[in-house]
Amino acid sequence: MILCAGEALIDMLPRETQDNENAFMPVAGGAVFNTSIALGRLGAPVSLFTGLSNDMFGDILREQLTTSHVDGQLAHQSDRPTTLAFVKLTNGHASYAFIDENTAGRMLTEADLPEFPDALEALFCGGISLAVEPCADAYHHMYLHAPQDCLRMLDPNIRPSFIKNASHFRARIEAMIACSDIVKLSDEDLDWLLPDLDTDTQLARILEMGAQLICYTEGSKGVRGITTDLDVHVKAQTATVVDTVGAGDTFNAGFLAGLKDLGFLQKASFANIKASDLSRALSWGTKAAAITVSRAGANPPWRKEIDV
Repeated sequence: MILCAGEALIDMLPRETQDNENAFMPVAGGAVFNTSIALGRLGAPVSLFTGLSNDMFGDILREQLTTSHVDGQLAHQSDRPTTLAFVKLTNGHASYAFIDENTAGRMLTEADLPEFPDALEALFCGGISLAVEPCADAYHHMYLHAPQDCLRMLDPNIRPSFIKNASHFRARIEAMIACSDIVKLSDEDLDWLLPDLDTDTQLARILEMGAQLICYTEGSKGVRGITTDLDVHVKAQTATVVDTVGAGDTFNAGFLAGLKDLGFLQKASFANIKASDLSRALSWGTKAAAITVSRAGANPPWRKEIDV
């Protein structure tokens, strides 16, 4: 089973009414939430730990978990409000304005952490929940104290506008990279973490920190899977882009689902992955992401759409 740990929120997506007036539509979202939804739809056993509100927006999130076959029983429930992310699209690319103070997700602490399930195979963590306290400290603790035989994947999904203390955030991410089996980073993430360095030097530094595999995404150029011994490139799948909301989150799910299918989700087997199997898992990720960007909002594909 894959446990996803991080934010669940409501994306307020820009829309236009029949009278041509601007409006926002509430849609279930959040980077880690999106990854869990995509995993459930791809048929991978998945659970989500997050902070869920008992308000009307929390009901939207719970309904999406149920319909997408994600186990939400580990989530911490409270009467605090749901985080809202207002989305602005410019040429298909999303920027965000967050309303996050005192929310159900933001106010999680270490005391709210669940016991790790016996069936746990992999832990996925990331997103804006790593940038704000107190929840960031809780997720950091959870990630560092996962069982030793648990495969750990990190996607920091860095949003500079959300980071109040850059040095503190960078130290947290570096500590998490040090115990990660897999780190997914975009070119923008790398440039923020390790500015003023060329790409090859940046990637080498991430491996030196302790990451076993880097999934380095470059948008339309595709993705590279990089270890100390391998450098596998997979082209991006052709797609007509409607918007990019949830693309990276869906890639994460497709990649993890691919590892699961290929028998490399266990830490011991993952250490021996070959270039051909890594390429197949990366291809699952790019195919899933291509379907997501071809439709509005974070709407990950179902297994039958990938297998076609």
